[in-house]
Amino acid sequence: MATTIAKVIEISSSSPKGLEDAVQQGLKKVAKTVKLIKGAWINEMSVVTADDGKVTEWRVNMKISFVVS
Repeated sequence: MATTIAKVIEISSSSPKGLEDAVQQGLKKVAKTVKLIKGAWINEMSVVTADDGKVTEWRVNMKISFVVS
């Protein structure tokens, strides 16, 4: 019987374009060194704003799971 083991890491990522881009950029960066990524959970979302209230940067903290081979 084969047993599958997964590991979870936590990262932070940001983008001036939006939340989806912040997630995509974080996953893209992790995928350069981690293989077999199976999912991600967004723990926290936040923004950085200019003095006038305009959003200048979107930030996410997320957990990423991957299979350990």
